[in-house]
Amino acid sequence: MTDREPSTAGTGDTPAMVEPVLIAAFEGWNDGGEAASTALEHLELTWDAESLTSIDPEEYYDFQVTRPHVKLSDGVTRRIEWQTTRLSWATLPGTDRHVVLVNGIEPNLRWRSFCAELVGHAQRLGVTKVITLGALLTEVPHTRPTPVNGTSWDAESLARMGTEPANYEGPTGIVAVFQQACVQAGIPAVSYWAEVPHYVSQAQVPKAAVALLHRIEEALDVEVPLGGLPEKAEEWERTVSEMADADDEVREYVRQLEEQASESEAEDTQAGLRDTSGDSIAADFERYLRRRGPNS
Repeated sequence: MTDREPSTAGTGDTPAMVEPVLIAAFEGWNDGGEAASTALEHLELTWDAESLTSIDPEEYYDFQVTRPHVKLSDGVTRRIEWQTTRLSWATLPGTDRHVVLVNGIEPNLRWRSFCAELVGHAQRLGVTKVITLGALLTEVPHTRPTPVNGTSWDAESLARMGTEPANYEGPTGIVAVFQQACVQAGIPAVSYWAEVPHYVSQAQVPKAAVALLHRIEEALDVEVPLGGLPEKAEEWERTVSEMADADDEVREYVRQLEEQASESEAEDTQAGLRDTSGDSIAADFERYLRRRGPNS
């Protein structure tokens, strides 16, 4: 995201897109364990995303906080690279549909103007729905599958994309502000949030990024090749387990979290059995096979 000069060029060469979906993630407060930004960058690489445009950072970023980088070119020439929010596009594999990817940094200033600018790009590109990604630090054990919660601000998104109404109250970040701006502009928008163990000191949590990518697969009904991320996730879990086992207090704390998770999973399973029909299970399995193809 920081390897190209910011530019608003490209708006005149926008490709014709078919039912484009916009997926956005923002570094910073909304990105616990760098899970959302890691997932977004993985999609850019996996889908061979092509650059569309970028946001001029001058109006939205405090450069003493989000500092530009000095780079060497040919070992001699120095140039400044401005960190900002960038848009790219790709064709969803196996379909004729398109996706717009927003690889962002939470702005320091003028959030409403920033979101209005992003919504303007979405409208110009004909975006049909928006998916935002986030990750938060919570009391979950690192040894269990990463919980991912899907939330929506409006009834249309709730019905069309199978998420829950948002019921959180408290401080929020640019993800929620952008999601609301999309809904107010008439674009259905949902948000997927991974829960990251708060006691883990490592900056990056690949296990949570993998969980978010699985939700993208389900939402778009396409396969997302995971590359080396599952191996990184397994290595991360082993490392955290070794660190936890070396500390009696942390080991006991993790054990308590695992017990709580087991109780919660049992309750969810019972509720799911009551609400799930044989037809819906069969439909879910067919969608899985279609994404993975005949050779899976």
